[in-house]
Amino acid sequence: MNLDWIPASGFQLRKAGVQFDAVRVDDEDGRSLADLMERMTGGDPGPVVIEAYGRRSVYFLVPAGSTSHRPWPRGVTRLNSGPAHVSYVPIPALRGRTWPLSWRFPPAAAGRFVHPLLLLNAASALLHGK
Repeated sequence: MNLDWIPASGFQLRKAGVQFDAVRVDDEDGRSLADLMERMTGGDPGPVVIEAYGRRSVYFLVPAGSTSHRPWPRGVTRLNSGPAHVSYVPIPALRGRTWPLSWRFPPAAAGRFVHPLLLLNAASALLHGK
């Protein structure tokens, strides 16, 4: 399994749009969305990183290029790269000291990410009206 974008120790920032894009949802909404995705996928939604400090963000890693050209609900931040901007996503190592980041759901296979349309529908249902 080629996961060379995951650091050997600690955590590092990775440029969105290369191996993956990310969708970030902060605080309890992010944790609730991760719980919903876990239920909808039988416990394996794809790689999800959680942050234990600050905004307590949850990062859902989706295929590169899959976050643009879609209307995401309020409360969702799309992390991607394009002609006028670059985004970076914090990625922890699979083990060891990575605080304040950790894997809520670690990557299961190379090239397997959170399904963007499933995530969009779940986020829309959860965050509707917020």
